[in-house]
Amino acid sequence: MGRHSLAKERRWPRLTVVAGAVAAAVVFVVGADSHPQLGDAAGCCGDVAAAAPPSPPAPAVQPMAAAEPARPRVPDVLPKGVAQEKGLQVDTILAARAVSAAFPEILDIGGVRSDPLKWHPHGLAIDVMIPNARSEEGKALGDSVLAYVLANAERFGVVHAIWRQTIYRPDGSKRVMKSRGSDTANHYDHVHVATKGGGYPSEGQTFLR
Repeated sequence: MGRHSLAKERRWPRLTVVAGAVAAAVVFVVGADSHPQLGDAAGCCGDVAAAAPPSPPAPAVQPMAAAEPARPRVPDVLPKGVAQEKGLQVDTILAARAVSAAFPEILDIGGVRSDPLKWHPHGLAIDVMIPNARSEEGKALGDSVLAYVLANAERFGVVHAIWRQTIYRPDGSKRVMKSRGSDTANHYDHVHVATKGGGYPSEGQTFLR
């Protein structure tokens, strides 16, 4: 073998080692560029993530209002009606005022007057005068007054009521009376209401509904 051939064989191993080193260095540099550091990644994610909305403030606690004291119930007082109350006893006054309040179309209620029977002279009866008593409307009004009085018989202390020549009692019984000649005497123009009385009123006495 000549000296030139031996020199070539010696140079090839060195070139191989150098080439391998260069290739390793290139791989290392490329790998470092393709994998960013963790610190940079953390900074990136923090910038991209949306900020969480603030929590709403807790509602203010309202102090409990002091409970209003219960108000006493004001009694419903019956005002004076159209009846002349002088000489009437308390049950009769109550009946007269209640009828006036319930039937404002009633414009006249008779009270104390002379009579052979005890009812009117002693303030135990009233006469509820019915406008146009012979008309259908008048009859219907008289019927309503009669029904109202009998429905409240216990409260008013009713003994009897008379309307259109018929006497009615709180127990439901009724009786047709003999004719006395005129519409007034036969109670065709008014409803007669007789009560137990209950005594005469004190000054300023009130009557409740």
